[in-house]
Amino acid sequence: MNVNLDHTADVQLHAWGDSLEEAFEQCTQAMFGYMTEIDKVEILEKHEIEAQGEDIQSLLFHLLDEFLFLFSAEPFFIARKVKITEFDRVNFKIVATGYGETFDLKKHPQGTEVKAITYSNMQVHDEPNLHQVYVIIDI
Repeated sequence: MNVNLDHTADVQLHAWGDSLEEAFEQCTQAMFGYMTEIDKVEILEKHEIEAQGEDIQSLLFHLLDEFLFLFSAEPFFIARKVKITEFDRVNFKIVATGYGETFDLKKHPQGTEVKAITYSNMQVHDEPNLHQVYVIIDI
């Protein structure tokens, strides 16, 4: 009898900034930092994504998920920098641009594969002088 057990592991991303937008941007960049050495990524192209949620946590989830999809499928894009250009806190919509290049194993060391974003213990803090997020990713 042959038994194959899947092994899953989690990593918690913790990001902060002078605004909630900046915390979201930093969190997205931290996710890419697990995939490769981000300082080896050049800014050669940009890709815009739109994310929509039902609340602030699902908005963060969908932002990260959209960028994860860009990396996981054509064009295998990895962002060195992420800039949110529209952040609608009423309708929970984000438009963001990732700046980077196509992932290339000859140039970019392969880091940890991010399999999924999770809602597990997700926290979004948006208070005066405190803009930070915690997200657990499945690796």
